[in-house]
This record gives sequence, C-alpha cells and structure tokens, in this order.
Amino acid sequence: MDKLTISHSPHVHGRFSTRSLMKDVLIALVPAVIMAVAFYGWAALKLLVISVAGCVAIEYLIGRFLLKSPGSISDLSAVVTGVLLALNLPSSAPWWIPLVGAVLAIGVAKMTFGGIGQNLYNPALVARVFLLISFPVIMTNWTLTEPLVSCTIPWLQGQVDAFTGATPLGLVSEGLKSGIAVPEIMQQGQFTWQQLLLVSLGGSMGEVSSLALLLGFVYLLFRRVIRPTIPVVVVATVAVLTLIFSLINPARFTGPVFNIFTGGLLLGAIFMATDYVTSPMSFKGQVIYAVGIGAISVFIRYFGSYPEGVSFSILIMNSAVPLLNKYCKPRRFAGEVRNG
Repeated sequence: MDKLTISHSPHVHGRFSTRSLMKDVLIALVPAVIMAVAFYGWAALKLLVISVAGCVAIEYLIGRFLLKSPGSISDLSAVVTGVLLALNLPSSAPWWIPLVGAVLAIGVAKMTFGGIGQNLYNPALVARVFLLISFPVIMTNWTLTEPLVSCTIPWLQGQVDAFTGATPLGLVSEGLKSGIAVPEIMQQGQFTWQQLLLVSLGGSMGEVSSLALLLGFVYLLFRRVIRPTIPVVVVATVAVLTLIFSLINPARFTGPVFNIFTGGLLLGAIFMATDYVTSPMSFKGQVIYAVGIGAISVFIRYFGSYPEGVSFSILIMNSAVPLLNKYCKPRRFAGEVRNG
C-alpha cells in the first residue's frame, strides 16, 4: 500500500489554496491600510514596508538556512503577518520596532513551531504583546504624524490637524482616574458614533477607521474566506457585557458603541481571531473561543492596568484552542447505530 502523505494545516480543497486565501486577506486589509497611510502619512507607509520586508526576509532565511526546507514565502502568509504587525503599531514607532517585531512574529511565534499551520499563537499578536511589554513608552506613544490628507469635516478637523493624540480608551481611563464621570468624558472628547465609525485618530495604525475594517469583513465573507461566527460572537459578547455594566453604573463604565468601535476590537476579531491555525475548527468551539475573547477584553478594559485588552484576550484563548478542538468535535457523518 502506498504511503499516505498529509500536508500541514490549514487543509483546504477545491478552488482554495493558502496563497489564494492570503491574497484575499491582503485585499480585505487594503481599506485599513489606505486609511492608515492617509491619516498618518509617510511614517505609516514606512513602517508597513519595513514590517512586510522584515517578515518575508526572516521567513526566507530561516527556511533556507535553518530548516533546510523549500521556501514558503510564495504563499504570502509572511506578507499578511507583516501587514497585521504594522497595523498593530503606533505610527510614531521608530524603524527598528517592526524589525524586532518581525523576528518575534516569524522567527519565534511561527517558524519555531515548524512554519505555517503549526504555530499555536497568532504571530503578529505575539510580536505586538512582546513589544508592548518590552517597550511600553514607544508602543504607547500616540503622537500623530503628518497626515497626507486634510479634512473639512468639522468634528475631524481638530484631530487631523493636531500632532499629539491619545486613544479614546486611554482618555477614558485617565479621565476616570481623575474622578471625571464617563458622560462628561464622552462630551469632552466629542466621541460621537460617526467619529468612532469613520475616523478615530490616536492608537495603532489599524484602528483608524472601523468602517474600513468592516468593509474588509464584508469582503472576506463574500469570498467565503472566513465565517461570521467568531467576529459576530466576539462583538455580541462585548456589546452585551458593556451594556449590562453601563446600565448598572453609567458614570463608571462605557457603553457598547464606544467599546465596539474603539481600540483593536474589530481589527482583532476580524483579522486575527479568525486565523485558521489558531482558532477552533468546530462551531461550538468557535462560539466558546469568541465568547472568551470578548469577555476577557471587556474585563481587561474595565478592571485591568491596560486600557486595551484585545491582544491579550486572543492570545489567552489561542492557548485554549487545542482543548476546544479536543472536546468540541463536530458531529461525525455516521452516528452510533442502536438496535431496537
């Protein structure tokens, strides 16, 4: 009998291939990239180029000289990791930060485990969290770089023309520490739903526009690259929990709209929590996984030392994926046959 050889995950068939999937993810990220470059200028483009080039180069070098395996850079997975890593950085980060991140994402989180399909954690998030812990000042410097566009929308003029900024989550956190109630913070920051949906400056480059991320989400659904389960359940969990907390104490806790459209929630839920390799295979497992991400994110935002918790929550739930795959198996085609 001939030997049966099975390739590593993700296992795809039909018209799909790893390269085609990665290409669709890159297309879905285009709106977010355009918004980042438009509102953060050439500094954002520089970080994107360095991040992608670093990830591709490191994967090639490790595959060529250490693993002695055929090159895998043609599948575009390293390019996707590079783009996601850059979108998780502040535009003010120095040029060497994405290079360090590329070493961590590709060299440590991906190739150490054997390459694509074998890593336990999302590579871009491993790099982001390590950089955040190791270089907290750099990674939380939200100074706004020179934009490429000027804006005539009244409630955006102040943001686009300014050169210093802070994340909406950070402003709320600092305001609460100063004894200011949430409604007053919202009024001072002019945090309308239009602003939060269209353009919200201050934060990582991928957090500029929730609308751009949602456009990418629609494209991925249309191309059937991902299923809506994980993103929808993550957002629904955050919405329900924040609604409950805000109803209990509106002076202390922000509401659903603010928490959904600020920070990295949509970026993480759409593009990183849905990673084929690091997310569960079964529907039940995906629901549990997504509820965990949403709940942990809310509790870190409300009660943690960091104003943002999406990256940490996804990595924590990545650790639970092997157990979820083991205990939440999909139904077999043939069930147990019972007599009588």
